[in-house]
Amino acid sequence: MRVLGIETSCDETGVALYDTALDGGNGLLADALYSQIAMHAEYGGVVPELASRDHTRKLLPLVEQVLAEANMTRSELDGIAYTAGPGLVGALMVGAATAHGMARALDIPALGVHHMEGHLLAPMLERDPPAFPFVALLVSGGHTQLVEVKGLGRYRLLGESVDDAAGEAFDKAAKMLGLPYPGGPEVARLAEQGDPQRFRFPRPMTDRPGLDFSFSGLKTHTLTAIRKLDEAGELTPQGRADIARAFEDAVADTLTIKCRRALDATGLKRLVVAGGVSANVRLRERLRLACDKRSARAYYPRGRFCTDNGAMIAYVGAQRLQAGECDTLGQMQATPRWPLSDLSAPDAPPNAATPSG
Repeated sequence: MRVLGIETSCDETGVALYDTALDGGNGLLADALYSQIAMHAEYGGVVPELASRDHTRKLLPLVEQVLAEANMTRSELDGIAYTAGPGLVGALMVGAATAHGMARALDIPALGVHHMEGHLLAPMLERDPPAFPFVALLVSGGHTQLVEVKGLGRYRLLGESVDDAAGEAFDKAAKMLGLPYPGGPEVARLAEQGDPQRFRFPRPMTDRPGLDFSFSGLKTHTLTAIRKLDEAGELTPQGRADIARAFEDAVADTLTIKCRRALDATGLKRLVVAGGVSANVRLRERLRLACDKRSARAYYPRGRFCTDNGAMIAYVGAQRLQAGECDTLGQMQATPRWPLSDLSAPDAPPNAATPSG
């Protein structure tokens, strides 16, 4: 089954083509991504109306590009998957309307896909994917969640952020430090020059049991540290780098501590880490050490699939379409708020969704 995937949940337009007839790592036939970061950087964050308009301009040309790279025509498609939520409602509508319009014209099924399920299963696109069950850390600008994954659609929420997501906290810390948007990579770059011994920031909610997260207090602590340095005349380039390092260490340690607890609580030996923050080098190093101590293994999507992309939507859509799911005629979905816990397993899970290893 050849499925076109469309991702337009926020500020990146992603399109990909996945073929279920091929083995996991070989199933991705082509993918393309256009990022709006440069456009939104001027405003210090995503402007929803501008995002929607840009998706409208870029989506169909990207569809044609992906089809050309795969040496296919629209008539050879068997289904279309699109991000139905969560996300910006206007941006979601662009992808949903395009997918349903194409599907209606081609007389093939369309299916709305959960954005976070895409991130959750993005490592399945790799040549050495994790087998079910596993623990997943979803860590991005909008979500920080720990999930026990038993199979496609079989998810149990273990913990989540009660306020800011980790990626959101990175963006806010970057803004405090005068760094450009998006903040995560900028904070990480600045932290490389920082002294890890100068400051120690709190590791929120790690002094109590449970798997929930909170980053708002860490954000406040960072602002207080910046103001103190400024008042003392010590907010130098080195001072800013030292604060960036302390902030990054605190986030990486907090996420790692919670992942250790989740692995111990479930008894599982596989950890999937996905979402934009999963690309952070310091976090990966901490998680590697934590997994090594437990004879466990961490799995990540390749770099370009850590952030939003069409490949993860094509993959999840292909698995669910192959299992018989599809939108009913005219049932175009755009759901800005959509808990992952609302998802269910298909009635007939596809074989391709259960890799070995």
